[in-house]
Amino acid sequence: MSVLTHIVVADKEDIEAIGESLQPTDEWSGIEMRDVDTAKIATLHSLLTGDLFDDALSHYEPVYVSAFEGALVLRLADEATARLAELDDDTLAEVAVELAATEEFESAGWEDEAIAAMLAELAELARRADAEEQALFVWMHPLRT
Repeated sequence: MSVLTHIVVADKEDIEAIGESLQPTDEWSGIEMRDVDTAKIATLHSLLTGDLFDDALSHYEPVYVSAFEGALVLRLADEATARLAELDDDTLAEVAVELAATEEFESAGWEDEAIAAMLAELAELARRADAEEQALFVWMHPLRT
């Protein structure tokens, strides 16, 4: 089963609204992707912070689960958001290469260019979240296709 993922910049008070939204990127600044699941988020967190995968995974319990829509919302850990916000283009490129070599991304067939583009967009969102004193939220919904 595939996952539709939206990563948005929002206030902490918006968690429930994000979870109940059918298209969060229509309502908040963000990006939409497919097949970015909790394991991929934790893998990115590990690369950004140096945490072990299991320790990183512990940061990503859902903060909201929509009973009606089946979507769940995670909050990108502050450490990961801060690290993304401070990375320059060269360092982002290095992280993209490392991410492409991980089991989660390699086995899913992600191309290097797609990973680099995703990281660049995430870094921009992290900078915006930092500047506006907001957070990054990950909305995930299972696709049945």
